[in-house]
Order: sequence, then structure tokens, then C-alpha cells
Amino acid sequence: MAGLAPMLAGKVGLVVGVANAQSIATGCARAFRDAGAELALTYLNDEARPYVEPVARDLDASLFEPLDVEKDQQLDALFRRITESWGRLDFLLHSIAYCRKEDLHGRVVDCSREGFAQAMDISVHSLIRMTRRAEPLMGNGGCILTVSYYGAEKVVDHYNIMGPVKAALEATVRSLAAELGPRQIRVNALSPGPVRTRAASGIEHFDELIEEARARAPERRLVTIEDIGAVAAGLVSDAARSMTGNITYVDAGYHIMS
Repeated sequence: MAGLAPMLAGKVGLVVGVANAQSIATGCARAFRDAGAELALTYLNDEARPYVEPVARDLDASLFEPLDVEKDQQLDALFRRITESWGRLDFLLHSIAYCRKEDLHGRVVDCSREGFAQAMDISVHSLIRMTRRAEPLMGNGGCILTVSYYGAEKVVDHYNIMGPVKAALEATVRSLAAELGPRQIRVNALSPGPVRTRAASGIEHFDELIEEARARAPERRLVTIEDIGAVAAGLVSDAARSMTGNITYVDAGYHIMS
């Protein structure tokens, strides 16, 4: 990462979605930090804190705050802390998604109303809620980045209801990019290939998905959280100032294969 060292010098960013040291959000946060950014990290609750705190400590995070996106008061408190500490925000990484197991493992046609609503709220509308609070802090422009998956574009076995949810996330990225573009706030999505993370472990037959990706990707390999982080650092930097509304694949080329 040494080559990225000056890219984010002087910038401050919020990273939401670190679950442990193997999270995609961790790979991104490490790349941001290595590129010179000062960071705020969040953890879901007291149960999650012991897994996230070592990451925050390792990255010398300036702020380490609880955040359950279903609780607006926690979102408000987080952005108050950012305002008090920095008075601005240069970038935001939203790397969270959730679906109840019984809905994730079933057919789309069988998804419950409550499960669908919660999956959309946590995985998609939370990006809107964060963006609304980040916008006033990005007076000089900035970048908002979220994390999608190829299942938003094509039907992927066992991804089930998360396919439509991620499709909604990508449509939201485009709408936010159009609305915030005049303020020089860019909104993009990363679409990584499958990575062995805690979140991915909830998908049925995930090992099969991993092996298919390895076999079919033009580069014949899986991507790492370091690969994803390197691209994320570039996207939130000024080098990508003309890129907005994009879905950027980091999947060793898997998405181009029929």
C-alpha cells in the first residue's frame, strides 16, 4: 500500500460495517488509513465491540462509536460526534447488509413482508439516512461509497432475496449520485467477488459459490479484502473526482463471463 500513501492525506472518513478483522470494510479502512486518512469506525452493539475494537485500535481510529442503523438516535449521535470532532466529512463507506435467515434461505416468492422490509431498511434505506446526515458535512464535496454484489444484476443461486435488495441499492446509488452531483458529492458502489466474511457465511452453499467464482473468473483467482480496499481508496480520493454513479467490479473479471 506504500504507493497509496499521499492519496488521502488530510482527509477524514467514516467507515460503517466492520464486523471483524476479515470484513470487507476492514480491508477498505486499512487502505484508507495507509493512504493517510483519519478515520471514524462504528460497531453494531456490545456483543460486536470486542471483534471491532482491535481493528479500530490497529488503525488508530479517532472516533469509535456504536451504531445500529435501525436506531435513528444512534445515527444522530454519531454524526454529532463527527461534527464536533472534525466539522466536516470527506468520505463515507457504507458496508452493511442484513436479511433474516429464514428469508435469505427461502425462495424470493416466499419472502415475508416483514423480512423484505427489514432487509431493505438495513441494506438500502440506511444508505439514504447516512447520506442525508453526511451531506451538510461535505460542503467542499466528498464521496459516499457502498458495497453491492453481482447478484444485483444476475440471478445467483442461493443469493435469493438479497439479489433484489442489492439491485435496489445500486439504483439508489444512481439516484443519489444525480441529486448530489451539483454539490460535488460523488456516490459509487463497489461490487466485489465473493469473499469469506462473516456476512457471507450466512449464504447457503457459499463454498460452491466461491469455487465457481475461482474457476470462472478470467484471472482464475478470488479477490481479497486488500484488493477491494485498494480500489476503495482510489474511489474516495480526488483521483476519481469525475467518477460518480458507478458500480465498480472488483472480482477478477468474473462479471464479464456468461
